Amino acid sequence: MTKNASQVEELGDNHIATSVETPLRPDAFEHSDEEKIENIQGLFGQIMEELGLDLTDESLSGTPYRFAKMYVKELFYGLNPQKKPKISTFPNTYGYKQLLVEQNINIDSSCEHHFLPIVGKAHVGYIPKDRVVGLSKINRLVDYYAHRPQVQERLCLQIMKDLQKILDTPDVIVLVEAKHLCVSSRGIKDKDSFTSTLEYGGCFSEESLRKEFYDLLKPTLD
Repeated sequence: MTKNASQVEELGDNHIATSVETPLRPDAFEHSDEEKIENIQGLFGQIMEELGLDLTDESLSGTPYRFAKMYVKELFYGLNPQKKPKISTFPNTYGYKQLLVEQNINIDSSCEHHFLPIVGKAHVGYIPKDRVVGLSKINRLVDYYAHRPQVQERLCLQIMKDLQKILDTPDVIVLVEAKHLCVSSRGIKDKDSFTSTLEYGGCFSEESLRKEFYDLLKPTLD
């Protein structure tokens, strides 16, 4: 069903996600990165020209290429599953069974409704069973899912579900706190607000364990 302009605006302002999986076409990876950069370069050049910008100006002439390269190689590399970091796990030889938390993981993402930055932090916790994961691998997993057009709720879910699968345990909790430039630089233009999303599974359904997670984060959140 084709949406009218007001419906399109309402969908974007409400940050509605349609799926836990990032919506991708079946042919999403038929073009190479170089082909995508070439195609986007031409299309973005048309946008700049439509805005009235003079692409013969020395400062602007390279912008379509820089824009295209940034989108394909930097901001949205997380769309390509071949670029997903390899997440190795190790036997839990110490028999560690308590909460482990990786805090203050940088989030540099983009709102899928306006393609404006989402900037903040993720805090990820889990209780090991038979396997543990290297701490830096959690950061890499967060970075991978952040580098695609996102809705914050989906980002939280994708991190949690993948880590549950990797560790073969439901006992994972993810908190994301972020500022959305689509809120601060357009629309309401609220410069101070931020958004918090929380997803958890397994034993984190117990309030006492969630409190333990929050208590560990208190110096960070205060």
